Amino acid sequence: MNLSLNDRLVRIVSGLGMVAFDYAADVNWDVVLLVIGCWGVLTSAFGFCPFYKIVGHSTCPI
Repeated sequence: MNLSLNDRLVRIVSGLGMVAFDYAADVNWDVVLLVIGCWGVLTSAFGFCPFYKIVGHSTCPI
């Protein structure tokens, strides 16, 4: 795990917001918003961000 609780909450709220906004979006932006939204939800659910791992960053206090 490399995500703190605050980081996970921001990601879940923004990810679910993008997925919800995806239904009202134009066809051109449909896939982009869905991918970004799902990325936020999945990283929040697992508490792990691969990009943080690559750059050696962690917001998890443990």
